[in-house]
Amino acid sequence: MNLTGVELRRIAMPLVSPFRTSFGTQTSRDALLLRVVTDKAEGWGECVAMADPLYSSEYVDAAADVLTRFLVPALAASDALDAHAVAGLLAPFKGHRMAKAALEMGVLDAELRAEGRSFARELGAVHDRVPCGVSVGIMDSIPELLDAVGGYLDEGYARIKLKIEPGWDVEPVRAVRERYGDVLLQVDANTAYTLADARHLARLDPFDLLLIEQPLEEEDVLGHADLARHLRTPVCLDESIVSAQSAAAAIRLGACAIVNIKPGRVGGYLEARRIHDLCVANGVPVWCGGMLETGLGRAANVALAALPGFTLPGDTSASGRYYRTDVTVPFVLDHGHLAVPTGPGLGVVPLEDELAAVTTATTWLAV
Repeated sequence: MNLTGVELRRIAMPLVSPFRTSFGTQTSRDALLLRVVTDKAEGWGECVAMADPLYSSEYVDAAADVLTRFLVPALAASDALDAHAVAGLLAPFKGHRMAKAALEMGVLDAELRAEGRSFARELGAVHDRVPCGVSVGIMDSIPELLDAVGGYLDEGYARIKLKIEPGWDVEPVRAVRERYGDVLLQVDANTAYTLADARHLARLDPFDLLLIEQPLEEEDVLGHADLARHLRTPVCLDESIVSAQSAAAAIRLGACAIVNIKPGRVGGYLEARRIHDLCVANGVPVWCGGMLETGLGRAANVALAALPGFTLPGDTSASGRYYRTDVTVPFVLDHGHLAVPTGPGLGVVPLEDELAAVTTATTWLAV
């Protein structure tokens, strides 16, 4: 393919309810979508960077800047573009994995649409539907938390993930376990603890959790290895895993027993597949994390979660978990599962009116 141009589209989508984690509270999603136009077809990418550099060093304004000044021009200089060449073409520019992932996603979508193939087929999916978990933010009270969890279980979610932080951990977990019994339950700390909290975190062991996700800061891989030796609860890494190389190191060090794969965090869906393959080879279960994606990113995540190594329910929740109106036909939960799109490329396209209603700015980058 030859690149014709890339449209950067900023959108603002209010959340159904505030989503609080250990690094802040979100009430809306300020996102960046990419429309990648080639001589063969158009494709869509979604950048999962947040408005502020809280989850990671990346943020949406910086993503738009690096795409405009460096990443898109690098692809434009290529004589014959395909998705598998994107990572190499962008490698000279350090970091900015979320921006790179969005661009690779758009190129891959365009390429697959032109060839009539789906994301799921390209990535190696083996399932036509995937079980879905839901992430439950930090609440003002335990009764409020129990009501929220009960509502999600009534909707059919297969797994509950509780966000935790110091002061909101053991008692909320205890309350959910006592109220709802043997529901699949895990917790996510988003780097809120230190190794000095090992004894306290071990108080979660009696609750038979699937895992504790990213308890320590992202660069402390050795600390996670030490912590894992003090806990019965399996340690899962999220922010620490930014590539197949970092995943291999973490597994070798014993820093994690489970890996959360977020394509934006690792630089794209092709690198996400490499991490999946690595984990399968080492007997390490994986699951697909979420970053409040629109229906575009959700379609790609569901396709990824259909690979054989994704043996735990991911954060591939229904569209209605976060948004009253999505920019695509919404993903709807069916007995705790979402269907894997089978159409060309992502299998979904933006709905013109819904996309226009949430668009705040567009920039066309001509090649």
